[in-house]
Amino acid sequence: MADENNEGGEEKPSRTSSAKSKSGSKPGTPKTPRSRAGSGRSGSGRAGSAKAKDKAKKDDEEKTEEEKPTDAPADAAEKLSAPPVPDDITDIMAIFLASKSQELFECRADEDVTSDHPYKLLKKEDIIQDMKTRAAVSDFSPAKQLVMDYPGEELLLVYDYDFKHGQNFYLITTEESKDRILNPPKATGEGGEGGVEGEEDQVVEYKPPVPKDWVSYGSEKEIAEEAFGETRPKKVFKIARPRREFGAPVNFTDRDVKDVKDGYVECTPYDDKNYSLHLLELDKATQAIATWKDCSSQTDWKYPRNAVTQYQPREFTEEEKEKLSTSKEVKVFIEGSIPRFELALQQNEIVDVFFDDWLALASDDATFGSKSDGHLKEYQSFTDLQFSKDKTITCIDWHPNLKGVIAVACSERLTFDQRVDNASKTLMTPSLILIWSFTDPIHPQLLLEAPDDIFSFQFNPSDPNIIAGGCINGQVVLWDISQYLDRLKNPRSGGKLKQNSMNALPGFEDENALAIPIIRYCAVSSIENSHHLSITDIQWIPDHLEINRYGLPVFNKHGDCSQILTCAGDSCVMVWDTRAPKVTLNPLEAKKQDAPHPLGIPATFKHLDLSWKPVLKVSLPKPDTNGEFAPLKVSIKERQGDKAHVQKQIEQMEKEALGGGIRRESTMGGFGRSRSAKDQKPLEGVTTKFYISTEDGEVAYADMKIEKDQDSGKLTNPKPSWYSALHGGPVHTLQRSFFFKNIILCVGGWTFSILKEENQLGPLLSSCCSQKKYTAAHWSPTRPGVFFIATEEGNVEVWDLLDKTHEPTLTQNITACSITRIFPWQISSKQQLLAVSDDMGTLHILEVPWNLRHPSSNEATSIQNYFEREEKRLEYYVDRLVFREKEKRDIDAEEQRIKNAPPPAEENEDQIQEKMRREYEAYLQLENELLISLGVKQEEDEPLPEK
Repeated sequence: MADENNEGGEEKPSRTSSAKSKSGSKPGTPKTPRSRAGSGRSGSGRAGSAKAKDKAKKDDEEKTEEEKPTDAPADAAEKLSAPPVPDDITDIMAIFLASKSQELFECRADEDVTSDHPYKLLKKEDIIQDMKTRAAVSDFSPAKQLVMDYPGEELLLVYDYDFKHGQNFYLITTEESKDRILNPPKATGEGGEGGVEGEEDQVVEYKPPVPKDWVSYGSEKEIAEEAFGETRPKKVFKIARPRREFGAPVNFTDRDVKDVKDGYVECTPYDDKNYSLHLLELDKATQAIATWKDCSSQTDWKYPRNAVTQYQPREFTEEEKEKLSTSKEVKVFIEGSIPRFELALQQNEIVDVFFDDWLALASDDATFGSKSDGHLKEYQSFTDLQFSKDKTITCIDWHPNLKGVIAVACSERLTFDQRVDNASKTLMTPSLILIWSFTDPIHPQLLLEAPDDIFSFQFNPSDPNIIAGGCINGQVVLWDISQYLDRLKNPRSGGKLKQNSMNALPGFEDENALAIPIIRYCAVSSIENSHHLSITDIQWIPDHLEINRYGLPVFNKHGDCSQILTCAGDSCVMVWDTRAPKVTLNPLEAKKQDAPHPLGIPATFKHLDLSWKPVLKVSLPKPDTNGEFAPLKVSIKERQGDKAHVQKQIEQMEKEALGGGIRRESTMGGFGRSRSAKDQKPLEGVTTKFYISTEDGEVAYADMKIEKDQDSGKLTNPKPSWYSALHGGPVHTLQRSFFFKNIILCVGGWTFSILKEENQLGPLLSSCCSQKKYTAAHWSPTRPGVFFIATEEGNVEVWDLLDKTHEPTLTQNITACSITRIFPWQISSKQQLLAVSDDMGTLHILEVPWNLRHPSSNEATSIQNYFEREEKRLEYYVDRLVFREKEKRDIDAEEQRIKNAPPPAEENEDQIQEKMRREYEAYLQLENELLISLGVKQEEDEPLPEK
């Protein structure tokens, strides 16, 4: 934009910044009339200099040959001259340099670099020094990584005169492109190396431009209108303070560094992400402060006591009471209080007046961490130096009825090859299940002896005295601890045996008084009918149903959990029945079975010992190959205590059973079946399908119902209807939510996923790969959107779907080794514990904080809505995939049709003219509509029809 005070008539360049304008410009340098500020293109600069551009362009066209410059400026020899940058150069990075940076690196626009000489070589060391000095203020900060990784010593800076790449400069990022620009290949000819024969070098004489008279285009008026000035006079203040007398005494006192009134203020260091270099030298500062010493004095503080005073209460005499009761004031008071009293009684009947509002305050607060710090607290830990130390805990389970009782199974940390090499030593080492109680964290209460290492076990939900376990050799084991129930209920410190030993004479104490009882298993399955590999999962089938030998769910009239579901890596799932078969025994065999066991083992399952066979064996072949699935975990939809969907049918069957005179006896007592399962009707609403997870990271949906093969006529299990490889490692967790039976949590490898039953499109939620491998997981029993995941580095991750789904809400380290199992348990409404076992034989009991165990208002509804939204998103995603595939097939078919179609016939001249005429008429119509819409042209009225 021109300046009115320009007396010399010299046209100042506008492609500089404010700093450059102050310093001035060289008079001999040719200027360009185009407006380009050093800080970039601005809208006001373009609008204000539009007329100046047109005028300058017109003046350049009127220049004659004598007016053109013949002599180059004095500094032109220092500029790099080379042909323009080829269009195929793509190794560039646009960068913006302000006027300050241009002056520092001597690359000022239209002075040091121009459109004819746009190149400037910058040293790499100077750029790095500039970034160190000015840090983030340096204009080369965006290209920091490029400068640090650049192999050469000098970088080529190119002046982008036309803003082709969006900034006023750009850097060449490779040495090859820099050499190609500075040293372009020369064309060879017959007359010499770089020219044509007979051509002579022409010397162009430079003539400086002649200044012209300044012509005003009205921009000074705009400047005058936008300018502002001070209209009010400035107020001048003079502030002075008396100086201290020279030589006056001064008192110095000690001061703490925390006193920030006018002293030390801490400035904590932090990492600047925009600028980080390796420091070769580091300066450290120290500060000396006064030494403080805390002293105290002993004070005689007596124990505070409540002071009481006894006095005789003042009472009305009989005369005063009679006079007061017959007074008019009391009658008026009673008559006025009766309506209020009646209203209060009515309100008490409607509202619970005994409700404590303080206890319920913020109970439905949905904010995260409102009542606790949100961390898992160590409650207790269990380890035994003899039986569990340096062993891995393979399974844990809480006692269903007794609070503070938990059982763990320990195993040797050996691989398969090590077990084979040390078979003799392993057989001599007892395989035990330790039952701990919170009353004694040092010694276990009971020890359950097993024939081999136990990898999975579970308490019977209906009769917790019965425990079922799966061995590493594939056998199923049963224990009965009913004789030791009092030992688990009562603390060992108040036990009867310990009291007797304390009253005994010295030297005659009973050494076995505090010995831990070892309970031998009651029954074990036969080896030939058991699994051929280790049992990885075992579950009690709910008490309201049983599985017959055809794989159909029927009503369990006994009302006890009497069947066990197991799976192992031998590609099969088995169903075991603990009830005695309906076989008539002769008196000799009956007397033999009733004989007591010499080792004192209960005869509860004597009829199953070494002869136990599965009721149903479900094979798991793969649908598309000849292989089979190797299941690790199994999950059925039915749950213990959930009978709402079959309650009516169960009541009807119970009436029929009672009408037929069938007795309902306990299955653990050895009673036989009253009627065959073949005669019972299958339960409606109970599915026979189940999920399994494999060692290869697969999840399959299979059916245990036996069907007849149409080809061979044999009864076989159908192939799984769906399977998918969801994880990159063995899926060790396959658990259904406590609040939604059709929502399943799958954890394996480095990821987890959430599935919905019978939705075969894929998982509703899949996590990204974590840094460490997941080893165990479990849903929260009280919050629908919370689940716990353990890692091999000893951390526990708490995921809250209401808080965030891309990362865990809480990650806390529990142990230094790998975690093997994790199991939360609700002790009471105010306490929830989390059992975590590690690979060193230690069982950690953690207390779950309030915000992770207390559900927010309508949390179940919110989580259900979230799962429904994810299911709709998944369906939409699959539909779009199908649509895109169909669209691609249609496009390919259309291209193939066009490719195979015969070439079109050539049009004659009349057809071409007719086509062009129609296109021109359409264009005229479109132009007319556009002009009318802009208001440039008015729409013509149609002429009236002639009469």
